[in-house]
Amino acid sequence: MPARVVILGGGVGGTVVANRLVRRARDRARVTVVDAAGIHTYQPGFLYVPFTGDGRRTLGRPERRLLDPRVDLVVDRAAAIDLERREIRLQEGATLRYDALVIATGSRLAPEEVPGLEEGAHHFYTLDAAERLHAVLERFSGGRIVIGVAGLPYKCPPAPLEFTFLLDDYLRRRGLRDRTVIQYLSPLPRVFPIEPVALLVDPLLRARGIDVVTMFNVDSVDPRARTVSSLEGETLPYDLLVLIPPHRGVEVVRACGLGDPEGWVPTDRETLAALRVPGVYAIGDATDLPVSKSGSAAHFEAHVVADNLASELAGAPAARRYDGRVTCFLETGRGQASLLLFDYTHPPRPRRPSVLYHLAKAALGSLYWIAVPTGLV
Repeated sequence: MPARVVILGGGVGGTVVANRLVRRARDRARVTVVDAAGIHTYQPGFLYVPFTGDGRRTLGRPERRLLDPRVDLVVDRAAAIDLERREIRLQEGATLRYDALVIATGSRLAPEEVPGLEEGAHHFYTLDAAERLHAVLERFSGGRIVIGVAGLPYKCPPAPLEFTFLLDDYLRRRGLRDRTVIQYLSPLPRVFPIEPVALLVDPLLRARGIDVVTMFNVDSVDPRARTVSSLEGETLPYDLLVLIPPHRGVEVVRACGLGDPEGWVPTDRETLAALRVPGVYAIGDATDLPVSKSGSAAHFEAHVVADNLASELAGAPAARRYDGRVTCFLETGRGQASLLLFDYTHPPRPRRPSVLYHLAKAALGSLYWIAVPTGLV
């Protein structure tokens, strides 16, 4: 009888695990993906929507079309996980039993943790929010734009910086840059958590007249006064506030005892097995791993989980290990981008910004649908 493998989440990580596992395990596994929407979204594309307004046509595909025909897809939301009985109770009332469970649920935005954030700030971490920000930018005629993050960790760490560089370009194209002050807030002593990246982008920001404010940990937003205040006691005015909300693990993971108090799954950094419960793996944003929460990390982690599960089902040892590998492009504006490559033991050495990296990132948005979800690359 084939082993029942349930994957919670149809993002890049969950989709890659499903497709790669069903090919390698063949008749030894029955693979089911549970996804609340049934739509697979290319989230890196959200970054560009505030400037183009275009995303509905290009950034989503039906999950069913991306999955191998041998993979079962259940479009529903996991309401509860029973780790002892190895069961998933779905919101619509059905129950799925599993022999192996892969947590690929991603993270959730938690703007409610910062008073005034939902009412007073914009962001681009969902398609709806990115479209609302586009509408605001189209009406913007000058003033003070403040950009930052409202809590750590957050997914795709370079994205707020990329947005800032692209915003500078956007305002210059519209003839508004001379009428606009741009401030970038960082909760750390430098502009980015990883020092080599900070050393690359800090002079670029300053050369473009972007004011950098470090050690600004957001405490609250006052939508009426249009101010944002920090835990350190500083208050800044704004005309437009773009703040990335705090991120947390999904509630169903925290509620079953698998996640820590913030909902992240304690995960073995090499095998990606959940530390507390046998038969459970975690990948992508759902984990507590010391790597960036990004599609790139989820992609590489998914290969490890799929191959190790296939080996175990065949009676062989799980030999693959995740080394913390992450690859990402960083838009630096003016038609250029940098490339970041790193893992657990090698910090990134950002490549000099070039047009080629910018073009490569643009090409990835199109090639993604052909190459990545299949698990072949």
